[in-house]
Amino acid sequence: MNDQVVQLSYALDTFYFLVTGALVMWMAAGFAMLEAGLVRAKNTTEILTKNVVLYAIACTMYLLVGYHIMYSSESGGFLPNLGFLIGAENSVDDVMSSGGDVYYSARSDFFFQVVFVATAMSIVSGAVAERMKLWAFMLFAVVMTGFIYPIQGYWKWGGGFLDAAGFQDFAGSGVVHLCGATAAFAGVLLLGARKGKYGKNGAIYAIPGSNLPLATLGTFILWLGWFGFNGGSELMVSNVDEANAVAQVFVNTNAAAAGGVIAAIILAKLWFRKADLTMALNGALAGLVAITAEPLAPTALGATLIGAVGGLLVVIAIVTLDKVKIDDPVGAISVHGVVGIWGLLAVPLSNGDATFGAQLLGIATIFAWTFIASLVVWGIIKAVMGIRVSEEEEYEGVDIAECGMEAYPEFNVGKK
Repeated sequence: MNDQVVQLSYALDTFYFLVTGALVMWMAAGFAMLEAGLVRAKNTTEILTKNVVLYAIACTMYLLVGYHIMYSSESGGFLPNLGFLIGAENSVDDVMSSGGDVYYSARSDFFFQVVFVATAMSIVSGAVAERMKLWAFMLFAVVMTGFIYPIQGYWKWGGGFLDAAGFQDFAGSGVVHLCGATAAFAGVLLLGARKGKYGKNGAIYAIPGSNLPLATLGTFILWLGWFGFNGGSELMVSNVDEANAVAQVFVNTNAAAAGGVIAAIILAKLWFRKADLTMALNGALAGLVAITAEPLAPTALGATLIGAVGGLLVVIAIVTLDKVKIDDPVGAISVHGVVGIWGLLAVPLSNGDATFGAQLLGIATIFAWTFIASLVVWGIIKAVMGIRVSEEEEYEGVDIAECGMEAYPEFNVGKK
């Protein structure tokens, strides 16, 4: 009977892992819809192509090398092992003899981890939208998902030196979101702003997105997927304590998103005199990013407040980046980078095992590694093949230049 209970628990936790992983995979649709809604119509097909192909690249590169780098290296170490493919699946004997340490399928772990890699890469696509060469982006995706992301992921989730130092990041405010935003930031610095975005004497010209209903749908899809993102990171649901913990994570994740929306829309009204929908959408995502570093320890009200601070920060960050001429069409650097840092710094407020010193070490390490590595890779790609489309192609729209088709051909929007 005891063996049957162990096997049933193993099956339940494996199934939970797979279902939450599927929810995270659905976030790829959320990013695609959000980004498609926030770019101009003439650039929609290309951004959708990016999102589909980057997901496929992430899955393949993480299968080939990334997973091994991230989870097959020495505990407390700095240099990861290089290797290929994932290891053998758990046998019944492995599970029974582990004393409870092996409680879900190795393949379910790979599946859950690989969709996180794709999330990090999706962050990059929105920030460099409307002016980057498609194939330059795809080449960067190969290196990002195969090497840059897994190495810093090993330092925390693979048991490396950040984990040994006490750095806390429950579901990835740093490992996923700050990493993706930093890679995007490095690319944007080399890429430059879209034509017509900034004028003389500090003038900033809004470039509205083409489809706000689509962007709103994308935000709700991401909100839904985040329950898998944070909930699945509990890793277990097969006993009372873990089931209760998963429920708390779901409640806190939802509360933080709500807090982010409310704070962002109020600040937008006070600052701009208008209820800016795009700020509300980014406020929701900011709340979700903020709570991701520690979605279990806070109370529901505490999670709401953490999300609300994220919602305020994202509005301020978007405006500030515009003032310094960092052009990010979807606000990805602000949402995932600035608020990712806030989420990591908020952990010690509710988690007694966390320290601000360890959190700062993690922030500095993830940012420094990802920024330097990404800057080098982007720089090499720029030197070899270029990363920006021509001015004429940008004016015409990268849909035609890169994909040879328009997303909305019946509206003849090619040169608007």
